[in-house]
Amino acid sequence: MMSLLQTEIWRIGVINAPIQDVAQAASLEHFPITWIEADKSLCFLADPFGLWREGKLYLFAEAYDYRTQRGYIEAFVLDQNFRVLEKRTVLKEDWHLSYPYVFEAEGEIWMLPEGYKSGRLTLYKAIEFPWRWQAEPRFSFPEAAIDATPYFHDERWWMFYTPPAPKAARTNTLKLATANHLFGPWDAVPIQTLREDIHGARMGGTPFTLDGNLVLPTQDCSRTYGGALQLLSLPDSTLDQPSLSQAKRIEAPHRYAPFHDGLHTLAQAGPVTLVDTKRTIIGSPHRLAIELARWRRRGKKQ
Repeated sequence: MMSLLQTEIWRIGVINAPIQDVAQAASLEHFPITWIEADKSLCFLADPFGLWREGKLYLFAEAYDYRTQRGYIEAFVLDQNFRVLEKRTVLKEDWHLSYPYVFEAEGEIWMLPEGYKSGRLTLYKAIEFPWRWQAEPRFSFPEAAIDATPYFHDERWWMFYTPPAPKAARTNTLKLATANHLFGPWDAVPIQTLREDIHGARMGGTPFTLDGNLVLPTQDCSRTYGGALQLLSLPDSTLDQPSLSQAKRIEAPHRYAPFHDGLHTLAQAGPVTLVDTKRTIIGSPHRLAIELARWRRRGKKQ
């Protein structure tokens, strides 16, 4: 019942500043930001990731519709002033998709979205960037990782992720796998559990370097899902035997109201930083009407 009384709506933003500057400030308060919101009621945009190519920002995000209760991936093309030039749906599956982590490797562009309800982690290759993507059959990962975040360092691939089970682990556990090649095998080296803490474990953006350390944005879900970002820090040189320490914590500023109830992505896209913030709507009549119609349809099928 509580999920029906509370409707979470996310929007994504482009901060015109490097991710290191945002991390050092530990605040979004004084940075210029351009917002992009869903253009339909009871829909939202979240989990922004992006790449710059030929003077344009290609931004990918989860698009979610409460009518279908399923996420899919949308792509936006922005000019240098962050005006949206074009947008399209680029990836839909029979299961929920989110967290479209995009990156370049081996002369190709890849996307590693979260789709744990499919029972696996699927890597997609850009066939026609940014609009067409194809599942890569050579990629294999040992579990249906949530918010999987790859990082290449010292001629190896490292994968930070959250396991799908047990349910509590989806918000309080951070694991690390490693492989010699992007396609795997990812379980040749024992997978490590790095952290079990609901105050910051599930990945929430791109790893980046700051003052000689690797910084991981993770979600603080202690108060609400995606309530804030907890930065974790470790030296690159210790990835074989990582030792995490808590760095700064970042919340959505009150001046973003009503979108100040959550912040769960901090992603680097060249010289800019991508974020998302949340508002919580209590008792939406539109949402309740949609859920009532869904229950009626289910009843007729039984």
